[in-house]
Amino acid sequence: MNIKLFSLLLLFISNGLFAQLKSPDEFLGYPLGSKFTPHYKIVNYFNQAAASLPQLMKLEKYGETNEGRDLLLAIVSTPENMARIEEIRKNNLRLTGMLKDKPADAGSPVIVWLSYNVHGNEASSSEVSMKTLYELLTPANAQTKNWLKNTVIIIDPCLNPDGRDRYVNWFNQMVGKDADANPNSREHSEPWPGGRVNHYNFDLNRDWAWQTQVETQGRIKKYNAWMPQIHCDFHEQGINNPYYFAPAAEPFHEVITKWQRDFQYTIGRNHAKYFDANGWLYFTKEIFDLFYPAYGDTYPTYNGAIGMTYEQAGHSQGGLAVVTNDGDTLSLKDRIAHHFTTSMSTIEIASQNRDKLISEFKKYFEEGNTNGTGEYKTYVVTEANAGRREALRKFFEMNGINYGSPSGAAVKGYNYFSGKEEIFTAANSLAVSALQPKSALIKVLFEPKSKLSDSVTYDITAWSLPFVYGTQTFAVKEKLPLGNYNSVNKNAAVPATAYGYLVSYNSFADVKFLAALLNAKIKVRFAEKEFTANGKSFQKGTIIVLKKGNEDKLQQFADLAQTYNAAVTAVSGGFMDTGFDFGSEKVHLVKKPTVALLTGKGVNPGAAGEVWHLFEQQLNYPVSLINADEVDGSALKGIDVLILPDGNYKFLKDKDAAAEIKMWVQQGGKMIVLDNATAQVAKADWGIKLKKTDDDEKKDDKKDDKNIYVDVKRYENRERDAVVNNIPGAIYKVELDNSHPLAFGYDNNYYSLKQSGDMYEFMKDGWNVGIIKKENQTSGFVGSVTREKIKDGTVMGVLPMGSGAVVFFADDPIFRNFWENGKMLLANAVFLVGQ
Repeated sequence: MNIKLFSLLLLFISNGLFAQLKSPDEFLGYPLGSKFTPHYKIVNYFNQAAASLPQLMKLEKYGETNEGRDLLLAIVSTPENMARIEEIRKNNLRLTGMLKDKPADAGSPVIVWLSYNVHGNEASSSEVSMKTLYELLTPANAQTKNWLKNTVIIIDPCLNPDGRDRYVNWFNQMVGKDADANPNSREHSEPWPGGRVNHYNFDLNRDWAWQTQVETQGRIKKYNAWMPQIHCDFHEQGINNPYYFAPAAEPFHEVITKWQRDFQYTIGRNHAKYFDANGWLYFTKEIFDLFYPAYGDTYPTYNGAIGMTYEQAGHSQGGLAVVTNDGDTLSLKDRIAHHFTTSMSTIEIASQNRDKLISEFKKYFEEGNTNGTGEYKTYVVTEANAGRREALRKFFEMNGINYGSPSGAAVKGYNYFSGKEEIFTAANSLAVSALQPKSALIKVLFEPKSKLSDSVTYDITAWSLPFVYGTQTFAVKEKLPLGNYNSVNKNAAVPATAYGYLVSYNSFADVKFLAALLNAKIKVRFAEKEFTANGKSFQKGTIIVLKKGNEDKLQQFADLAQTYNAAVTAVSGGFMDTGFDFGSEKVHLVKKPTVALLTGKGVNPGAAGEVWHLFEQQLNYPVSLINADEVDGSALKGIDVLILPDGNYKFLKDKDAAAEIKMWVQQGGKMIVLDNATAQVAKADWGIKLKKTDDDEKKDDKKDDKNIYVDVKRYENRERDAVVNNIPGAIYKVELDNSHPLAFGYDNNYYSLKQSGDMYEFMKDGWNVGIIKKENQTSGFVGSVTREKIKDGTVMGVLPMGSGAVVFFADDPIFRNFWENGKMLLANAVFLVGQ
């Protein structure tokens, strides 16, 4: 009798609490899908739900965006599961081997993580997040309550609040009393840079592994604290496309297990059941592959989950309603219905397959922990450059990758830079064992050459960490015992009585220190040549700070050296053992440059954003953003350096406008052009010339019988035929003239991520600082026609013009801001070239 009364009391309390929960329509005051909801209202809705039902839901703030908007996670399950939610989380880590305090319970709930709105202008999915949350919580939906017995659902309602609000605020200003479904009306034509990207114009769906952005950094900390079995990333695509869901397209990376592949089909068939019942169109196994490691589907997949992308028609151009090519009207309500269906279907199939998901998840990590993934069992970073090695160590930390240091024994391993098996000494190195929970991810990130099952791929095809970070590394087939790794502390005393101070300059960490010195108005010099002082050798580019002229800045210099862990050597005089003395013309004073970046219409938003982010968030150095359409001689008054990221620049095609900028350069300005901007400068007759191949010169010659059918192709092979001209992102070895300030801090070689076949002719009147010779492809896919173009040409150089110069890069040296080893090149172009 007491048990029955207690149960009735619980039911009464529960129903009373549920009565407080409002549906999205009730809370917002308008039907979901009738207008776009600003981010703060979404936050408010999740807060009211959490306050109404604390026994079913927990809401956590995991960070803030650059513009101060909250980043949230909602954790939802049954009262029984929520009462022990922390134990469930820890148990899931035990399944992976990341927590070893006691054996794991294989009967635990499966964890499903739903990520909405990573691209801000793919705006339907944050609306869906509220509907999904409500249906999981409301007592009217008995079906979801049964699902929650076997599941814990984690909802991130908006991964990109800044981008979403940029889009939503714009749209709400543009739309009239009623939505205009005409796709040519202004509400379907979003202005630059669009809501897709975050504050710094970054595509957050390319940032999962690299974690360059604050939103990603906070999210991955939480992700690694949970390690879900299923992760779904909700997107939108063009307005005329049917819905896309798993299974994914080839190429699948080889580390993806048969179970992970097969379960994508299980989920896909479940989705198809509901879409078929509603007569909705969809497609699978096309376009969206599982290869590049920094997506919201691949990163979870390489961490043992079933990672998936769901794509609904409607991004940017969709608005509240839009007429598609087939004459139908696609509404926001339609888009919400489709994404909501796959949300619920995913939770359903996860609950039904709880036991299998948990057992396969456990098996996945047991295999990684016991045997490691791939042929190499230890990756040994022998790089002597402490700054580069430390940057890589921090990357390991962010991704939960365990590392250590091997003994001093000589071992045999694959040398990434030579491409050969060699004997090396591993003492005091930074090393990673493949036998750990992150084994598959490690294999993917370290693999010397990526293996493509299909050359038609969605993104770059090479990203091996030793090339990204510029760190000498060996891949070893044996498991090496690892001890603790100790980071190097480079700090030395800064005696006030010294004549001056020398600071090594060979990593991006040293560039940050240089920028800090310039910001502090400390007079800085650099050496053009190597020299020896007090029996110690110093490389070209060495930073020199003399006491004379900096008397009132010495304490600040010492504090900055401590902050940036700079390797400082004090000297008692300016007379060098060998090389030039400090008073030589080969020692240059660094003038603090005023830097401007072209941005706005015509500029690639991501390319501009990564430079903006580099200066503001990494170098902490001021940069002025100038609209590309407004740049002229008057706009550049007081500007020393002008950076043109990838884009399409009108002024370069206008003879008079280009002449103004050219005069600014000749009078002492420095223009740095990146990627396609370099190709435009070359076409505008500035003295840089695109390299032509023999095929280019003969392409119109069809007199040869062998060539007359060259344009006859089969329609069904159109994607395959296009691949011969493709280079989605491959690594090439670049030979550097490191006697030039552009390449200070580098060895003779640099590894560049090439994304086009653009090469430039060797200059007679300029400096060919970076060149590619024959057979220098290192990793990644390159189409046969494009491969023939990438040889015997310049990819980075300096063209003097009057008192100024043009510094050019054929490719993007800081691609997505994760190509760490290229950042120093761009910084050298800004701070050192032409000083």
